[in-house]
Amino acid sequence: MATSQQHSGDYVFRVNPNLKGFTDLVFTNDAPEEVASKVDILFMAVPHGSSVEHVPKIAEMGVKIIDMSADFRLKNPADYPTWYGWQHPAPDLLSKFVYGMPELHREELKSTHFVSVPGCIASSSIYSLAPLAKAGLINGVAIVDAKIGSSGSGNKPSISTHFSERYNSVRIYSPSGHRHIGEIEQELSIVSGIKTTATMSAHSINMVRGILTTSSVFVDHDVGMAELWKVYRSMYGKEPFVRFMMDPSGLYKYPDPKLVMGSNFVDLGFAIDQHVKRVVAIGSIDNLIKGAAGNAIQSMNIMEGFEEREGLMMSPMRLV
Repeated sequence: MATSQQHSGDYVFRVNPNLKGFTDLVFTNDAPEEVASKVDILFMAVPHGSSVEHVPKIAEMGVKIIDMSADFRLKNPADYPTWYGWQHPAPDLLSKFVYGMPELHREELKSTHFVSVPGCIASSSIYSLAPLAKAGLINGVAIVDAKIGSSGSGNKPSISTHFSERYNSVRIYSPSGHRHIGEIEQELSIVSGIKTTATMSAHSINMVRGILTTSSVFVDHDVGMAELWKVYRSMYGKEPFVRFMMDPSGLYKYPDPKLVMGSNFVDLGFAIDQHVKRVVAIGSIDNLIKGAAGNAIQSMNIMEGFEEREGLMMSPMRLV
C-alpha cells in the first residue's frame, strides 16, 4: 500500500514518473492506523511531530514500524526540548526504537520491531566521525561543516528553496544549534563510551541532492595516516555500502556528493593538519538514499533477515 493525503487517488507513477511500468499502485488516503491493520511493516514519512501522534497506538497492534521523522531518534526525552522545542509525549517508546544506522546498530536491528531512521546531515557526520570516536580521538568538540542540496528541505516550495534564490549561492542557514547535533552527540557518545560534544554549521548550496560534511577534531598527540587508515578500516572494512574515496592522483581526490548520487553508498575520506594537530573527517551521501530511504530499506532487510543489500546495490548515477 502507498498512502498520501496530497496525492490520494493518483497513480504512484504519476507523482513519480520514473516508476511507470514498475507499479500500478494508487495512493490512498487511509490513516496510518488503518494501514497498519493491513500490513506487516509500516514506513512512516510524515512531518516531525506528526509521527508521535500515531505511533503509540500502532505499536500496540504488533506492526513493525520504520519511522523517517525525528520523533524517535533521540533516546533521552530531555533532549527533545533542547533540539526540537517540545516535550516528548511518549517517552516510554524512545528506548524501544533502534537508530536505523546499520553499520553501527546491526545487531540491535536484527531483533527490533521499531526503527527510527537518522537525519540526513547527522548520517554523513556520524559515519565520518564514528571511527575517530571509537578510537578515542575525539577529546574535545567535534566541529562539523555541512553543505546540502535543495532536496534536503523537502519538496514543499518556499522562497528559500526557489531555484533562482539558491543559484550561485552558498547560504549559511544554521550557523549554530542545528537540531541534528543531538543525534551526532548521541551516537558518537555511544560509540566512544564517553559523553561527546559536537557543533555544526549548515550551508545551503547550489545543488539539488547530496550532502558533504567536513568535520574537524583536534588531537593531543601526533597522528599518522597509517593510524587513521587502521581506525577507519577496522570499523568499516567489511561494510558493503561504505567506500573510502582517497585518490591523490584522481580528479576526485576526496568524497564528493556527485559520486554517490542515486545510491546507498557513503563515501569517506580523511586528512591530517599537522600544523594544529587536527584530523579532518569527510563524508558524502545522497541525502534521499543513504540519508533517508536507503538506510530505511537496509534496516528493513536486516530486521526481516533478508540479504542486506537487496534492492540497494546499484551504481551511483554518473552525471557529466
